[in-house]
Amino acid sequence: MEIKDAAAVVTGGASGLGLATTKRLLDRGASVVVIDLKGEDVVKELGPRAKFVETNVTDPEQVSAALDAAEEFGPLRINVNCAGIGNAAKTLGKDGPFPLDGFKKVIEVNLVGTFNVLRLSAERIAKTEPLAGKNGPERGVIINTASVAAFEGQIGQAAYSASKGGVVGMTLPIARDLSREFIRVCTIA
Repeated sequence: MEIKDAAAVVTGGASGLGLATTKRLLDRGASVVVIDLKGEDVVKELGPRAKFVETNVTDPEQVSAALDAAEEFGPLRINVNCAGIGNAAKTLGKDGPFPLDGFKKVIEVNLVGTFNVLRLSAERIAKTEPLAGKNGPERGVIINTASVAAFEGQIGQAAYSASKGGVVGMTLPIARDLSREFIRVCTIA
């Protein structure tokens, strides 16, 4: 897919893997809206084709506002989901069982948040004109981030592994759903 002149959103784009992704997309000529809870100062340093929108990935209204901001750059074609949190705790530790609220929070951000952003991005991408791609028409791409923990989690990673396993598990059905719209979907671990 041609990245130059594409509008993109990157969740968790103000630090770590998300920031590296943001920088790479900018280097390749895309304009990027960074969806994150913090990081406005970091994004300001990236230039005029980068914009920070404080967004909770689990909130549909906030995500829609961030996607509106991305479309100010042009048609949305790229969504990279890097937002994620961890909560290392044993299932049964010295203080008792893993707090259920902690487990739910990790699932909510890492799995539900990823799905929320990708579903709303897919709606926007599906409305764009298809471009001529190497393998036929294409409208855009959605890339999710999982982890090796999706396949082989460590002690204390039950919530994180479950959330990333969910991301892996939903990818193929979503890719099949969106293929008719010429939207590619993949997950990297």
